[in-house]
Amino acid sequence: MSLFTVFAILITATALFAYLNERYLRLPGTIGVMAAAMVSSLLLIAAARAGVGGVEWARLLLERVDFDDLLMKGMLSFLLFAGALHVNLEDLVARRWGILSLATAGIAISTALVGTATWLMLRFVGLEIPFLHALLFGALISPTDPIAVLGLLKRAGTPKSLEAIITGESLFNDGVGVVIFLLLLGWVTGGHDVTIGEVARLLAVEVAGGILLGLALGYVAFLLLKGVNNYMVETLVTLALVAGGYSLAGALHTSGPLAMVVAGLFIGNRGRLFAMSDHTREHLDNFWKLLDEILNAVLFVLIGLEILVLDLEPAYLVAGLLAIPVVLGARVLSVGLPIKTLERFRSYPPRTVTMMTWGGLRGGISIALALSLPASIGRDLIVVMTYVVVVFSILVQGLTVGRVARWASVK
Repeated sequence: MSLFTVFAILITATALFAYLNERYLRLPGTIGVMAAAMVSSLLLIAAARAGVGGVEWARLLLERVDFDDLLMKGMLSFLLFAGALHVNLEDLVARRWGILSLATAGIAISTALVGTATWLMLRFVGLEIPFLHALLFGALISPTDPIAVLGLLKRAGTPKSLEAIITGESLFNDGVGVVIFLLLLGWVTGGHDVTIGEVARLLAVEVAGGILLGLALGYVAFLLLKGVNNYMVETLVTLALVAGGYSLAGALHTSGPLAMVVAGLFIGNRGRLFAMSDHTREHLDNFWKLLDEILNAVLFVLIGLEILVLDLEPAYLVAGLLAIPVVLGARVLSVGLPIKTLERFRSYPPRTVTMMTWGGLRGGISIALALSLPASIGRDLIVVMTYVVVVFSILVQGLTVGRVARWASVK
């Protein structure tokens, strides 16, 4: 099966699921296509068990797609840039301490809590794994996914102050989460020792390097945009910024996601105001909005279809279901501790912790990290647990986050 054939099938399936959702389901776009893809996957599995063919070609298709490579080294750069492009930088700066604490201390606390509770829970159900492997699960499931979060916040009716905190945390915490994940993975596989020096080096290279690279790329693109007044050329400049910048970040071993977030914030705030005409701004906004929606739809279709290649052992599914309250409980504490500390210095909307807990969705990034694990460290179990938590997060939390906002009186 050629790469173009795979692409053609994915786009066709995405268009079909999007049509069915718009025509009949009427769910939020990304959630609807994912639900349709999951139902189709389950029907294919049921047909295969009944002796009807048709599932093997779908499995062959998914095996041709490297989910980790496609998302982490391809789609993620465009999705993060598009998401950051319309975020108000002043709102983030005004709430910088809350965002910083949640994206650093919050992730570290959640990793430790989820890892420890998962280790104990798996021992209880007879699926014992080493403690460091459980911490790996904690690291990959703790970051909230900006791709899943950004599209639902405006529908939830959250106030601007809280929306800025949730958005800022989701944009920046995946960079810190990936650093923690890489440190633990290197420790587990014997690649390096986890020392204070190693942690500081990785943070400097990955996090600080990614932020500085994003600023540099954003400034260069800003100068180029300012020098022309042609929306086609300016759109190409932003595409080159994302594609070339993300590749450069990989070559320099800095955080590509953070670089794209910072570059998107720079262009979205400085570039849109001082380097573009109204005509260009309209075309650029429409282009990135459309690209963002298409890539999101394809990604969520892939998440829905991924069930076809999972090792769905009943014990693994039980572990995944038990992991849901573990992850939510850790989220309450990892959000609550920093917020309660910061409340001494500034006020937050009522029941902020409740809204941030339920609105902290997990998505494709967690699945991609889980799929990148080597088979030698219990990959199948961790992948199924991750998938169950992500599906619950998107389908249940995503569909009810508006009701939770109203119940929590967050207006």
